[in-house]
Amino acid sequence: MSANNTNTSAYSDFHLQYIAGEWQKGKDDSVNTNTNPYNGDELVKIQQATEEQLNEAYEAASQAQQEWAKQTPAARAAVLYNVVNILDQRQEEIIDWLIKESGSTRIKATVELSTARAITLEAATFPNRVHGEIRPSNTPDKENFIYREPIGVVAVISPWNFPLHLTQRSIAPALALGNAVVLKPASDTPVTGGLLLAKVFEEAGLPKGLLNVVVGSGSEIGDAIVEHKTPSLVSFTGSTSVGKHIGELANGGEYIKKVALELGGNSPFVVLKDADIDQAVKAAAFGKFLHQGQICIAINRIIVEDALYDDFVTRFLEHVKTLQVGDPDKMETAVGPIINEKQVKSLKDKIAKAQEEGAKMILSGEIKGQVVPPHIFTDVTREMDLSRNEVFGPLVGIIRAKDEDDALSIANDSMYGLSSAVFTQDLAKGLRFARGIKAGMTHINDISVNDDSNAPFGGEKNSGIGRFNGEWVLEEFTRLHWISVQHQPREYPF
Repeated sequence: MSANNTNTSAYSDFHLQYIAGEWQKGKDDSVNTNTNPYNGDELVKIQQATEEQLNEAYEAASQAQQEWAKQTPAARAAVLYNVVNILDQRQEEIIDWLIKESGSTRIKATVELSTARAITLEAATFPNRVHGEIRPSNTPDKENFIYREPIGVVAVISPWNFPLHLTQRSIAPALALGNAVVLKPASDTPVTGGLLLAKVFEEAGLPKGLLNVVVGSGSEIGDAIVEHKTPSLVSFTGSTSVGKHIGELANGGEYIKKVALELGGNSPFVVLKDADIDQAVKAAAFGKFLHQGQICIAINRIIVEDALYDDFVTRFLEHVKTLQVGDPDKMETAVGPIINEKQVKSLKDKIAKAQEEGAKMILSGEIKGQVVPPHIFTDVTREMDLSRNEVFGPLVGIIRAKDEDDALSIANDSMYGLSSAVFTQDLAKGLRFARGIKAGMTHINDISVNDDSNAPFGGEKNSGIGRFNGEWVLEEFTRLHWISVQHQPREYPF
């Protein structure tokens, strides 16, 4: 299972599906035309997969998983370590694909590859971290053994915004723990969200059938990948509306299965009156405009205590005006293109609605193609659309809070609860404030955009179910099996 470390030629054949360990042409009549969101260049045309090919992928995964689960921890870990080495060797190739397919700026693409590498390295330790327990029994002469075993076949549906990392975050732990995977990447990023990783794992020596990448239309295989009898777990990262639909399919059909759902966010970024304003301004700009704000944990609302509000607005405006907008391949570019025209239209609608509702637009710019420059709004209230809903773009509203209590109330006034942040120089106050936020993650004196491979990643309320990373993902991607042993004959009442 050792990787071929001398193979440095660029990957090719991304027009094919990866099913049962073979690269094959899709059999559906439809074609996925994959384009560069910055300049519109065609990257690859992919004949899409049929439900029949999805069934083939599940059958291959089911068969391969049984033998894979019997492999030693060292054998499974070796494949993951090979993957890490290949990510390092192919760094520039992978970054180039992230830039041209997902519209990542070079800064963001570098960050994404780093996080994908980190979760792979963490996953390589999982085979040796899984353990069971022996528990006593109230029945005489009985022992209870609790085994933690692979869950089986995992269905993964990944998003387009951090396609490499948010796909690898599921498939690396799943495979490390003895499972097989059937993956449907987002239609906007079929290469970086799936096919590229299939090439990497293939080169790393992963046995055939354990990872299947099926690129297909939602109408053909979108529901089928969830409803199929084979997967024991469906791992989905994406919008709350689609996540709800997947949850209904996974638990309302003929076959009930577990779900791991990482959904939408509305991250508050709170600046209290004693904050280091210069640091808060820089953090707000980076946490809002990284990848054009197209991140589930990006800053969605900036909430500033009244005493600091006017000064913060002035300095934030000045700083954001210095950000470079345009070609994502240039290292100096901070804000690149939006992923597709549908998302651009959605942002235009949000800009119009914000003005209709009375928000004051203090920074704007010409929208050129799919490049939307930063837009800043003040006089924003908690009732406005900018505050209520996830923006997923380079638009931000700044809300004035009367005091600390009001700031906390505004921060919690959302159906979402994914990530959050608070700035203050009083760390005791910051910790108290952070614990009052109803979210899965809160960062003091840092941005809401944080993802450590050894810390639990996930949300509350409409932001999802379950946790990724570290020992928390071990629980998601395994099942418990209680086996008892009666050592001496037991007396029964009848």
